[in-house]
Amino acid sequence: MKACLGIDTSNYRTSTALCALKSGAKDSVFYEEKRLLTVELGQRGLQQSQALFQHVTRLPELVEKLMRAHPEGEIAAVCVSTQPRPVEGSYMPVFRAGESAARSIAAALKTPCFFTSHQEGHLAAARVGTGLNADKPYLALHLSGGTTEVLAVSEGRYELLGGSADLHAGQLIDRIGVKLGLPFPAGPELEKLAMQGRAQARLSASLHGLECHFSGAETKALGWIESGELSPEEIAAETFDCVARTVARLVLAGCEKSGATQALLAGGVASSALLRGEITERVRKRNGRIRLHFARPELSGDNAVGVALIGAAKYREQGGSADGEAD
Repeated sequence: MKACLGIDTSNYRTSTALCALKSGAKDSVFYEEKRLLTVELGQRGLQQSQALFQHVTRLPELVEKLMRAHPEGEIAAVCVSTQPRPVEGSYMPVFRAGESAARSIAAALKTPCFFTSHQEGHLAAARVGTGLNADKPYLALHLSGGTTEVLAVSEGRYELLGGSADLHAGQLIDRIGVKLGLPFPAGPELEKLAMQGRAQARLSASLHGLECHFSGAETKALGWIESGELSPEEIAAETFDCVARTVARLVLAGCEKSGATQALLAGGVASSALLRGEITERVRKRNGRIRLHFARPELSGDNAVGVALIGAAKYREQGGSADGEAD
């Protein structure tokens, strides 16, 4: 099996993936190995140096495990995310770990090494199996602990329309969850609490056009925790309700501005079943023409699947052959 090896080293997870290169078929067959970075209880993340060390330590183990599980895989190309976003000046040290490993592997195997961004990888993975028509313009929302952005996508080009001007959606969830004593990243556990509470729209994000601000919501929620005015379940429910209402408004405003009638939601925040349901219902009530597409839960968080898919596409663009095709 010819395959493209994808590598992604983000602030949250060390990820590797193999994307099979199948003749006459889209590259949707993939295998992956990934591990969340270890964060001590009570901490809201890692310093770049700490995250970089964990990536360097774990990458060999994950690549070895991936190749042992699929020994028939022949690495025809390697692809790696080297920056957070596909814009000039976008930089984060953690991505140097993945780049170093990818370039070394490609050089040793004498295969091409392709480069992409973490955000592009997220969106490529998010499109898998959704039914989104990528040949037509669509709105993309990247919702995570490090990014809250609204993008207009057309013919493979990305135009930034808006997003958060301070805290990201995932940061709001993580900071409140950690303050409540939950492990980082706090999304899954805070969602469990939210399912036991009832929101009354007591928490709001400031929204002006396509620019949102979550810092005020954070201050208010942390005040509730300190005062004991609301229970942890109520605070969790209000937090998720705030994010859902804000994201729904961003979808509606983004589609109105771009003219798109389909939207793709990606990133770790978008993996929440509670948020998916609330966002879908709010958008449907306001504009039934907009079709929402959510990344599969296992492909919503940080992963290398999209990176591998991008590498497979670049490999073909440069004339590389797939299984069943003559070299």
